[in-house]
Amino acid sequence: MIRTALIATLVATPALANNVFVSNERGNTVTVLDSTTWEVVTEFAAGNRPRGITIAPDGSELYVCASDDNLVRVFDPKTFEELPSLPSGPDPELFVLHPSGNPLYVANEDDNMVTVVDVKTRQVLAEVPVGIEPEGMAISPDAGIVINTSETTNMAHFIDAESYEIVHNVLVDQRPRYAEFTRDGKKLYVSAEIGGTVSVIDLTAEPPAITRKITFEVPGVQAEWLQPVGVEATSDGSRVFVALGPSNRVAVIDGATDEVIKYLLVGQRVWQLGFTPDEKYLITTNGNSNDVSIIDVAAEEVIKSVPVGQQPWGVVVAPN
Repeated sequence: MIRTALIATLVATPALANNVFVSNERGNTVTVLDSTTWEVVTEFAAGNRPRGITIAPDGSELYVCASDDNLVRVFDPKTFEELPSLPSGPDPELFVLHPSGNPLYVANEDDNMVTVVDVKTRQVLAEVPVGIEPEGMAISPDAGIVINTSETTNMAHFIDAESYEIVHNVLVDQRPRYAEFTRDGKKLYVSAEIGGTVSVIDLTAEPPAITRKITFEVPGVQAEWLQPVGVEATSDGSRVFVALGPSNRVAVIDGATDEVIKYLLVGQRVWQLGFTPDEKYLITTNGNSNDVSIIDVAAEEVIKSVPVGQQPWGVVVAPN
């Protein structure tokens, strides 16, 4: 009877919540949400103009690009206390962590560099010259290649993660904002905000080559409002979600065919996206409506809108 009661208790126990961290670019704060109730837990100061945000794989440290401070600010994700900051180079906007949790690769928009930072010693390991106005950052699943997108040069730069040398450049459409690898490492998606496309790059080709450009069309929405920014792919590669900026839509793409399946109406000026660890939910940051939208991934439906801080920009969810 005790064993039966224990099993019943375990089955009835709700899933553990994961904190969701949202950087508020104009509010200079990070808002923390509970991923079970979707209620705001707290909001804390995060430096001047916080944009890119990520978390250590073990959940031990939260990193925030404080763009106007020219720093990466570091916080304890459980207590929200600030820890010693990291050097970043001028105007850090986006970054990506090595899967091991170290180092951190930072895009510096003002000096056309990617800065590589050791998060333990807080020392700069390298500065990699890239194109003009670097922004998007991604790292391959095998951690061998780091991608940077340069907004004005309109390129995806392939950087060797060990030598810090650029080994390939792929020309994409105007103002590339974000890069996303599929988990199997076979494809790379690069969004072009002004070009209005997402380039699909075949990574099995030598050199890597664009095989398709995904375009977007929503009845009643002007073409110039369909501005691809954030991109997130499910771990099985079956779905790719693209934030479409001032159109207030998220595109749902079939990962096998790279065809748009549907569009989801979210908040105003949707910018970045982030999954919960189980990929049950996708959170969008909506800069002009000062909220986030919660998407049920399996149902492909928006289920909730939650007010956060002023001009939300980036989002990351604590790991399990």
